[in-house]
Amino acid sequence: MKYINEDIAKQDLKQVYLLYGSEDYLKKQYRDKLKAAMTEGDTMNCHLYQGKGVPIPEIIDLAETLPFFASRRVIILENTGLFSSEGEKLAEYLEKPAPSAFFICMESEVDKRSKLYKTVKKNGRDTEFTTPDDSMLTKWILGIVGREKKQISQAAMQLFLEKTGSDMENISHELEKLLCYCMDKDAIREEDVEAVCTKQLSGHIFDLMEAIGMKQQKRALSLYYELLNLKVSPFQILALLGRQFHILLQLKECKNLGYQQKEMASKVGIPPFTVKKYLDQAGRFTGKDLKKALEDCVQADEDIKTGRMDQQLAIELLIVQYSSMIE
Repeated sequence: MKYINEDIAKQDLKQVYLLYGSEDYLKKQYRDKLKAAMTEGDTMNCHLYQGKGVPIPEIIDLAETLPFFASRRVIILENTGLFSSEGEKLAEYLEKPAPSAFFICMESEVDKRSKLYKTVKKNGRDTEFTTPDDSMLTKWILGIVGREKKQISQAAMQLFLEKTGSDMENISHELEKLLCYCMDKDAIREEDVEAVCTKQLSGHIFDLMEAIGMKQQKRALSLYYELLNLKVSPFQILALLGRQFHILLQLKECKNLGYQQKEMASKVGIPPFTVKKYLDQAGRFTGKDLKKALEDCVQADEDIKTGRMDQQLAIELLIVQYSSMIE
């Protein structure tokens, strides 16, 4: 990101940029920065191609066509899959593109062994955007809050991140709502976060697992019915429950191996600030229970798909079973 900013500031732009990784918000931010710098407000010579199956010969012909009353023709390629397969022809072209042709490529995943990736790395600039850790997110949020001349308590920050998760686009939307709500206040507190911030689906599943782990069967079923009322499909709930059991089992194993919390977050694929809460939850289950729960989730999925059991009932029985087990 630093090098892209320097390229823009110096107007020393590469002819091809690759923005890739799991953090969509940052990718879009830098795509728009590069687009603005390359086009300088000219939309006539800017072209967007999205999705798989984009016409490579057409894109190359377009790149070879001189821009109309401008110095650059900008071609944006988004989620085309070309960095995994079928990008060889574009790679060959990018070895020596027309001087006026500039490319911005945005992908979720890339194959670093592919010819296209290697060509971009050699002739342009590749930047990976990964999910930021809790310290980066906190710093980013504090910067936005500070520009609005407000403060946020540590407890409110923690609650806010628990509700929003680590997706920066979602954080941005929820923070905008929160700042509007606290327009006449100097500081943001927990009650403000509770009042306006929407809990993500993963947060609802976490609460459901918490109730199951604490053997609060009535509350667990109530949370399940609440998810159904929110139009979350039983299949999705089952998949998320299975994922949650898997996370808890992995964390329990990581703890037994002596990993630190930051290492656990990296290995399991969860934000570092959530590790302690997940570990507390994992402590309410034995490793044997978690392995059996994963097996039961797979069995419930099979029972539903083969028609042996109603989908809503299958998950309800799973919840009842694990929220009534004697530790």
